[in-house]
Amino acid sequence: MSDASAEIDARVAALDDWRGQTLAEVRALIRAADPAITEAVKWKKPTNPHGVPVWEASGLICTGEVYRDKVKLTFARGAALADPAGLFNASLDAGTRRAIDIRQGEALDGGAFAALVRAAVTLNSARAAR
Repeated sequence: MSDASAEIDARVAALDDWRGQTLAEVRALIRAADPAITEAVKWKKPTNPHGVPVWEASGLICTGEVYRDKVKLTFARGAALADPAGLFNASLDAGTRRAIDIRQGEALDGGAFAALVRAAVTLNSARAAR
């Protein structure tokens, strides 16, 4: 287990409410979608000492930010991804990224989410091959 994975484990454990459970579930979906995806923790600062969990494969796939009222999954190149299930519900007018905000009591379509993750991996791999 990497240091980043251990940090994310600790962050999930410290969130002893629905947000920790949601982040853990999303993380499991990401890891299952493509086991080659690596985890990192970035952007640590005094106002966010835990940093932001990040999943990467040939570049950034998505981040998992935790807020008081939501867990936000931001896909770095989400605007270039097909989203037939309509999971993206935030940052819809951003030029490159798209996000999924999950609020308490909301369910995420795991199959559609895994498809988005795999599409992001494919897009990154194609860009890296150029």
